[in-house]
Amino acid sequence: MARRPDRTSTFQSTARRRPVDEDEVFSPQERERFEAMRSADPDDHGPCDDGPPSGDRWSIWDQSEPLQRGPRPWPDWIITDLGAVDHELGVLKTGKEADVHLIERAVPGTDRATVMASKRYRSAEHTHFNRAADYTAGRTARRSRDRRALAKRTRFGLEQAAGRWAAAEFDALQRLHTAGVAVPYPVQILGTEVIMEFVGADRAAAPRLAETRPDEPELESLWDQACENLRLMTEHGFTHGDLSAYNTVVHDGRLILLDLPQIVDIYANPMGREFLVRDVQNLGGWFTARGMDAAEVGDLQSELTALAGMP
Repeated sequence: MARRPDRTSTFQSTARRRPVDEDEVFSPQERERFEAMRSADPDDHGPCDDGPPSGDRWSIWDQSEPLQRGPRPWPDWIITDLGAVDHELGVLKTGKEADVHLIERAVPGTDRATVMASKRYRSAEHTHFNRAADYTAGRTARRSRDRRALAKRTRFGLEQAAGRWAAAEFDALQRLHTAGVAVPYPVQILGTEVIMEFVGADRAAAPRLAETRPDEPELESLWDQACENLRLMTEHGFTHGDLSAYNTVVHDGRLILLDLPQIVDIYANPMGREFLVRDVQNLGGWFTARGMDAAEVGDLQSELTALAGMP
């Protein structure tokens, strides 16, 4: 007959035990070391997050992949230190699809700091940009899952749409800056946030072209710059798509183009020529209203459509 296994050696009694005195567990020396490690402040319960000691967040520079950072060589004012901190300075402007914030990236304990513009795209369900399909014609998502989600406007699709607007602007800034077009330098992109060069001085944004009152020589100089920027864009197959005196600024006599998420590939988009012509006429109209010969606008339109092979 088989013997029963003896389980008495592993049996634990469930009877309630008397409370254990701490002094029986910790020696006086151990308790002294333990008390020394505790904070003297009774309200100090330890860190509640991993945020910076000052500012609003740690720099997000290291969170972007190499291709999500601006073209090299990086300008001297770019701060890449991992210990840098971003400070929110306020909202510069609100737009149809995004809000632009002013931030300062600084290295604590030093005088190294730079002010930049942070453009943060809203999800597609909160945008006021109603003609997006006209601008995105010819653009396609690489993955079939993304294409289906965008078409059905699912939550995932709406998030993808916001990210695509941000990516389109960052890509446009990279391409155009490299081509020599006067646009803000693109610092980095992370999700739906695009950080770029701040165009202005002393935390005051440069005036929009529509807000300036140039004399005749200045007007001629600004028009020449506008023409050169549009030529460069056309040579690379693009047009702004929504160009006007309200999304161009003047800083130290230099005309700079802003707001490029809707940039149009004039060959892939069926309305490419129409957008190109409209950009010339919209911006040119501001100049002719201030005394410039309207024939110059017509000449530029003919030149650019011929350059694009779309006379």
